[in-house]
Amino acid sequence: MATRNEAERLLTPAEVAALFRVDPKTVTRWAKAGKLSAIRTLGGHRRYREAEIMQLLAQSGGTPVGG
Repeated sequence: MATRNEAERLLTPAEVAALFRVDPKTVTRWAKAGKLSAIRTLGGHRRYREAEIMQLLAQSGGTPVGG
């Protein structure tokens, strides 16, 4: 079981967009459509679990930009 110190990395819409080579608004549309699960910050901003994004990227046959 993960503790707070081992918290999973969260990505911003811009970071996810860069990985998929799409506009950040596209990432927001994917979240609204249920294709991605988003976590909302206290300020209302969306964040995405890195592990989920990397899994989706692998399934789509893409490779991370810069990686």
